[in-house]
Amino acid sequence: MGLVPLRDSVANTDAALILTLVVVAVATSGDRLSGLVAALSAGVWFDFFLTTPYENFTINSRADVETGLLLLLVGIAVTEIAVWGRRQHGLADKSAAYLAGLHDASDTAALGTSSPSELIASVCTQLTTVLGIRTCRFDYGTGLGCPRLTHDGRVTVGGELIDVDRLGFPADREVELLVTSGGSYRGRFLLTPPARCRPSLEQRVVAASLADQVGAALTEYSLRPSQGE
Repeated sequence: MGLVPLRDSVANTDAALILTLVVVAVATSGDRLSGLVAALSAGVWFDFFLTTPYENFTINSRADVETGLLLLLVGIAVTEIAVWGRRQHGLADKSAAYLAGLHDASDTAALGTSSPSELIASVCTQLTTVLGIRTCRFDYGTGLGCPRLTHDGRVTVGGELIDVDRLGFPADREVELLVTSGGSYRGRFLLTPPARCRPSLEQRVVAASLADQVGAALTEYSLRPSQGE
């Protein structure tokens, strides 16, 4: 341990601060296991190398006991904060990606630069990414009995609300996402989720908004009799 030669000239509190910096450096990686191991190691080796009697897991000073415990607790706290921060950063990145996809679909629908089939294919790809599903297809027809993802992000089966956050999408069944515009039915996306697929409410609402963009585009396209598919 690098601090051993300095233990007679460096106060234990100063040594503990140096160890804390090491733990913080490891914890900022966002890896909980690495951070916790670093915190535990710092506390153990502070006791073993820097407190009297040296090279013995015994501490005679109450102040050293408190310093060692604080070192351990600070290391654990910093690790948890770092893990939380990385998780929030990841969620923010995902939200930005969802909004970017929604913006792209909105622009495509507004500009009318793509045919309906091209827009539908593009939105299918985005729905697959946003919801974490296996496949997505578009159906102009209607059907009965499919679980339905509604436009407020809820999922129902036969009128019964499903707790997606806890249970996930219904297993081994296609989930329909209706495409409507101005109260008129334009078709539906049929979504095939994998097992234990639990998209958040935000993801489900973004998916519904993407379907709304397709509905608006199909309505706009239907008003252009001179244009074909």
